[in-house]
Amino acid sequence: MFSRLREDIASIRERDPAARNSWEVLTCYPGLHAVILHRWAKACWHAELKWLGRFISHLGRALTGIEIHPGASIGRRVFIDHGMGVVIGETAVVGDDATIYQGVTLGGTSLSKGAKRHPTLGRGVIIGAGAKVLGGFTVGDGAKVGSNAVVTKEVPAGATAVGNPARIVERNPGQQERDQAAARLFAAYGVLPNGDDPLSKALHGLINQVAAQEQQLEAVLAALTGAGIGCRRLEEAGHFDAAQLNRLVD
Repeated sequence: MFSRLREDIASIRERDPAARNSWEVLTCYPGLHAVILHRWAKACWHAELKWLGRFISHLGRALTGIEIHPGASIGRRVFIDHGMGVVIGETAVVGDDATIYQGVTLGGTSLSKGAKRHPTLGRGVIIGAGAKVLGGFTVGDGAKVGSNAVVTKEVPAGATAVGNPARIVERNPGQQERDQAAARLFAAYGVLPNGDDPLSKALHGLINQVAAQEQQLEAVLAALTGAGIGCRRLEEAGHFDAAQLNRLVD
C-alpha cells in the first residue's frame, strides 16, 4: 500500500509544477485523497459490501468534490488535478498514468444495467478541464481531450479531440512527430503545441481558397481589358478581405 502511495505522490510531483514537496501532496491534494478512498471503496465493492463501498465513495465526494463510483477501475499513477466536479461512472476504466482535470465527466448514455455504459481511457490519456466523455467507447493510449470538449465517439491512440461535438485534430506526419516530441514532457489540459481546431483550419483553408480565386479573377479581367475587351471591374465595396476574415476565425 505504501509503495503505491509513494508512486502516486512521485507521479503528481512530476506532472504538477505547483507541488513543492511530498508532504504537501499527501495532505493537500484532493485528487490523491479521492484515489485512496476509491481503493477502499472498490475493495468493499468486490467483497460484496456494496453499501459500504457506496458510503465510502459518498464520503470521498463530500471531502474532495470528486465522485468515483466504487465499481469503476482506476489504474496506477492516475492524477486528478484540482478535481472539483469530476464524476467517474460505474463501468468506467481509467488506464495507468492518466491525467484528469477539474469538471470532467466520464459518463454513460445507456440505461441498460450490466452493460458497459462508461468510457475506457487508455494509458497516458489526458482529459482537459470541463470535458465530457460520454459512452462505452475507448479513448486510446496517449490520446488527449481538450478542455470543454464533448466526446461521444472513440478517440484513436495518440489523437487529440477538441470542440463540441468533439473533432479529431489531424496533422501531417512531420508535424505529428514534432508535436509528440514536444508533448513528451507533459501536455497540460490536453493542449498540444499549435493544436488548431480542425474546424478553424478548414475555415482558414476556405478563406485562402476564395482569396486565391479572387486574385485569379483579377488577372483574367486585367488580361481581357488589355486585349480591348470591355469588362466591368469588381466593385471595390465587394473586395474580399482574407486577412480580416482569418483574424476573425482565429
